[in-house]
Amino acid sequence: MPDSAPDPLEELLLRLREARDAAAQDPFGDPVLLIALAISRRLDDGTLDLPRVEEMVQRLADSAAADRARRLARYVSLEQGVPSLDALAARLVRPDPDDSPIPFARYRALVEQPRFAAVFTAHPTFSLPYATAVALAEAASGAPLPPGLAHRPPAPTLEEEFRQANAAIRRGRDALDGLSAALLRAAQGVWPDRWARLVPRPVLLSTWVGYDTDGRTDIGWWDTLRLRLVMKKLQLERLAGQVAPLGECATPLLLRVEGAVAAVAAQIEAVPEAPEPVKVQRLAALMVGEKAAALTSVEPLLTLFEQAIAKAPDDAARLTLAVARAGLVAHGLALAHTHMRLNAAQVHNAARQRLGLTISAEDMAQRRGLLAAINAALAEVEAQKVDYGALLGEPASAVRLMLTCAQITKHVDGDTPIRFLIAETETGYTLLAALWLARRFGVDHAVELSPLFETAEALDRGERVLEEALRSPHYRDYLRKHGRICLQFGYSDSGRYVGQLAGSYLAERLKLRLVELLRRHKLDGIEVVLFDTHGESVGRGGHPDSLADRLAYLSPPLARAALDKAGLKLREETAFQGGDGYLLFGTLKLAEATIAGIACHAFTPPGEGDDPVYAEADYVADFFATVRREMQALVADPGYAALLGAFGPGLLDRTGSRPAVRQSDGMGGAVRISHPSQLRAIPNNAILQQLGWMANSMHGLGVAASANPDAFADLRARSPRFARAMRLAQRAVACSDLGVLRAVVDTLDPGPWLDRAGFTRRPGRREELLAVADAVEKLDLDALVRRLFRRLQADHLALKAAWPDLPVMNDRLVLLHALRLALIHRIWLLAAAIPDFSPRHGATREALVLRLLQLDVEPALKLLAEVFPAAPGEVLGLDFHEPPAPREGLSYAAEHAALFGPMGRLFGLVRGCGAAITHEVGAFG
Repeated sequence: MPDSAPDPLEELLLRLREARDAAAQDPFGDPVLLIALAISRRLDDGTLDLPRVEEMVQRLADSAAADRARRLARYVSLEQGVPSLDALAARLVRPDPDDSPIPFARYRALVEQPRFAAVFTAHPTFSLPYATAVALAEAASGAPLPPGLAHRPPAPTLEEEFRQANAAIRRGRDALDGLSAALLRAAQGVWPDRWARLVPRPVLLSTWVGYDTDGRTDIGWWDTLRLRLVMKKLQLERLAGQVAPLGECATPLLLRVEGAVAAVAAQIEAVPEAPEPVKVQRLAALMVGEKAAALTSVEPLLTLFEQAIAKAPDDAARLTLAVARAGLVAHGLALAHTHMRLNAAQVHNAARQRLGLTISAEDMAQRRGLLAAINAALAEVEAQKVDYGALLGEPASAVRLMLTCAQITKHVDGDTPIRFLIAETETGYTLLAALWLARRFGVDHAVELSPLFETAEALDRGERVLEEALRSPHYRDYLRKHGRICLQFGYSDSGRYVGQLAGSYLAERLKLRLVELLRRHKLDGIEVVLFDTHGESVGRGGHPDSLADRLAYLSPPLARAALDKAGLKLREETAFQGGDGYLLFGTLKLAEATIAGIACHAFTPPGEGDDPVYAEADYVADFFATVRREMQALVADPGYAALLGAFGPGLLDRTGSRPAVRQSDGMGGAVRISHPSQLRAIPNNAILQQLGWMANSMHGLGVAASANPDAFADLRARSPRFARAMRLAQRAVACSDLGVLRAVVDTLDPGPWLDRAGFTRRPGRREELLAVADAVEKLDLDALVRRLFRRLQADHLALKAAWPDLPVMNDRLVLLHALRLALIHRIWLLAAAIPDFSPRHGATREALVLRLLQLDVEPALKLLAEVFPAAPGEVLGLDFHEPPAPREGLSYAAEHAALFGPMGRLFGLVRGCGAAITHEVGAFG
């Protein structure tokens, strides 16, 4: 029998390994560009064609997804089976198995104090088709991963984000019921006459999906109200499903819940799709008229629960009722707690408009005057009446959100506070202005104001921000009334501007200073809620090793110990962002393992925080200050913006509702990013992943480590805190490769294109390569990105000298980068062959080619289809009552077949490679 044809994928992997081995001995070797060129030549000579390339991309993506599923299982220790919640509960009841159980009152305090919350957000990280995400989660849970899955995501809508979030939340609630049942069973074995009194709620779920208006314009107040009502209905339906099988003992409870479900369903039906006054009037009638039937408090249900438990025929029924009651008390009239989010600038605009303030919140010279003015306003403010008509005519987004909170508190759920998150809080005035708005609209009792500290400036000045607010007696009274202070820490912007490791150090420093700040203002006894808003990727604070490492990285033992020593109750909160974050709740097994991991963390005493890293405070401060300085210098380097913007969001499929670029200059010219701030944080990080150099998680470490290599190695060996941080950077290094980055830089330099033109023997290719070189010259990026490459290379060489056993990028990931680069080169060659045309919609041929070089392919192809129509349309089928003229020139089918069609297909493969790279890295952005 003849030998079977060689597998082109295995053949390329073998050639890549050989090229990488050779490059290890050749400082001038470029294995990535070499393989990209080999792929291009095979496409030229027919040994490879696009169907085969599509098959290769599919296989690479499938393999990467399978590995991702295995990592996901390891992340929550699912390979050893779902962790035992009963064992955890037994340890709580009896910490020493050979000793007596703890007192009932102590156990009650342990399990009824909320210690942790998992927050589901709608960050644009919906990087998978939902069916593929489901398959990946099921594979992590033990099922086989089907081959041939789609890996590129469709652009999600708000409704789809909400649907996916709720699916994850429902599984999370199921897992929480399992935790409650375990805690109750443990108590039942020790206190058989008292266990049913317990209402365990150590872990909560929250969400801001549908309520986040920071950077979004597609969410109206009517959307927020409708989605909040849906969350209420889902909670009530869940409750009905839990108690319905119990029969007669729960009948009064079930009837009351079913009546509320019907009332809420009618309210949801009445919510308009747009703010039309007559429809809003009808909504108001139902919200007010059905208020009692729909319930706005859990108290009537709790009375019925007590009666049902008293009538329950056995302990099994009592346990079911106690678990259902615990979920209701923990989450109120919603499937999960509600977080609203907006920007500090929105708060400032609303307060300035209503109070007539002329001083800018950014004007440091007049800050005292501004704080005095807002404090005077707080002393005089009186609550005004609120109705749905006020929402109709209100132009200020912060006021609309506060009005929405007021209506939710009055007509949906009056028991459960609403978290009011304020992004980019960099002055205490922001908190006081938000408090004034809350008082103005009568919801200061219902909203928990929470500043977000994310930028380097906010983390640096966070203590001063809080000090400015805490000097106000109004703010201190507000905190005492609520009994807690809520703070949010971000890891995306801090990571991309000062480096992920330096950003986490700044966040920890602020948390440690919080204890003294509260003591100084006599707020020692309040609860402290610390919400860490991080992503799933290392570039945005998601530790790659395990869930336990993730939680310990975000909430180091010393910070927990300091709060515990000061007698402050701590509630930690962590984000599960977008589709990537929802994977940890993608099946019931995953949700149970995740909740078990969270519960183990929440119930573990903080210890003394005696990590050696704190004994070396001066070295550590200098180390992270160096990382920060180097990263800030990198961000300021024009070459960094040039690199991020070279292909920019063209490398990325849409994974959320917000645009990736903050601004653009239209179709007439190429988008040029002059500073990373013009990109949002998630696309910024995703582009770094796609370029093969995760700078925000590793840059600056070389300079910092080389300053004292012995101390660096010693701390990595002795300090769990420092070693954990370095393992995060280690994962970033494993997903980065200087060869990949060098190949990108070479692609952006006209020189290598001219070299190829001098070497090619393929007819017509010389002219194509010269045309590409000319177009690349017009991009004018080569000098900037080459200088930047040298900066990155020097730091990495210093890191390798201090840390010789750094990991390297795996061959499969390198091949994906090389394959995609070859596909980009093919697109560029086709772009250079586009015929000339007269300007259309402000776009010239030259401008359009530049857009194609920057991978703005889809809008460019759309314009080309207008300039060069593929078919003559209806002309051929019409009789114009004269002998017909020749119809030549009416169709550009040849150009579509030779240029535009292949270009679109190649671009789909470029994005397909990007999806596979995301699998390899483990998360988007």
